[in-house]
Amino acid sequence: MRLLLVRLSALGDVVHTWPLVTAIKQTEPAVELTWVVEEPLATLVRGHPAVDRVVLTATRRWRRRPADRSTGREMSTLRRQLRDPRQDTCLDPQGTMKSAAICRLSRAGRRVGLDRPWRRELLAGLAYTETIRPGARSPHVVATNLELLRAIGGRPPEEPPHPDGRWLLGKAASPLEGSGDLSAYAVLLPGTGHPSKIVPAETLAETARGVANEGLRPVVAWGPGERSRAEQVVELSGNRADLTPPTNLLELASLLGGASLVVGGDTGPVHLAASLGTPTVAVFMATNPLRNGPLGLRTAVVSTARGAGDHATGSARVAPGRPPSSAEILEAIGHLLGERKPVGV
Repeated sequence: MRLLLVRLSALGDVVHTWPLVTAIKQTEPAVELTWVVEEPLATLVRGHPAVDRVVLTATRRWRRRPADRSTGREMSTLRRQLRDPRQDTCLDPQGTMKSAAICRLSRAGRRVGLDRPWRRELLAGLAYTETIRPGARSPHVVATNLELLRAIGGRPPEEPPHPDGRWLLGKAASPLEGSGDLSAYAVLLPGTGHPSKIVPAETLAETARGVANEGLRPVVAWGPGERSRAEQVVELSGNRADLTPPTNLLELASLLGGASLVVGGDTGPVHLAASLGTPTVAVFMATNPLRNGPLGLRTAVVSTARGAGDHATGSARVAPGRPPSSAEILEAIGHLLGERKPVGV
């Protein structure tokens, strides 16, 4: 069987799709699995033990330059890669118009997506030949993704397994190597994909001072467009935190995998850290952690989102709550790391 899986982005969503591709291979070991993903996230797919082939897209660039000859050439290449070899089944856990359009473009004999309200966009269903209505006990998006196993005769587990990103480790050096300071460190993540999810810089700076008081070296990691916020956290910490150099995804994985602690909002690197087995504290203010929280052996969530205790189905969004205090975050860190008192107190 040739199976096409369409999960284009974002970082955290790709991490939350790993258990599905692993389960597909366990259900049908002979399946030839192709994953369609956006170019910047190829590192998180290429080399995964369950993925045989990767097809890249650049939908943002194509939307910005629809009339360019290069866009036409790249889309023609995409069409050819989707159809040669011909795919038997296409699974679309993303459930958006663009992911569904790629599924349709493949001309796979079966095109399977999620029923509403589990898929994100209603009209995406026009591209499918069939839909699956999840019956998972868990509201987590990993469990929802795993419901697509039913399309190949598989049975989803009752509880969603943790994403496992350890296959990424050892592929790149940590950006801290060569810094001369080999002490245990904590990574603070000031960036998120939406303003409503941002943990205030002062709160992260106070958290940095708290973990520094416990002997952990605070380092602030940042991605595109996040440097100024990261520098603000360092400055407000009284320069007790250090700014990391720019990192690519493999270097970021090495940084997170070697940390004693990771703290951040609802952002992709938090989910990546949890998948690496690193103790991870995630702050949720505008999304439901029951649906989108980090899954890992050592994770904790500080949630101020309103209505986050409700059973979630399709949408991750809930009513935004207040920013948490550094004391709440430090208390969660203390519990996670096995301290008898909040860290820094």
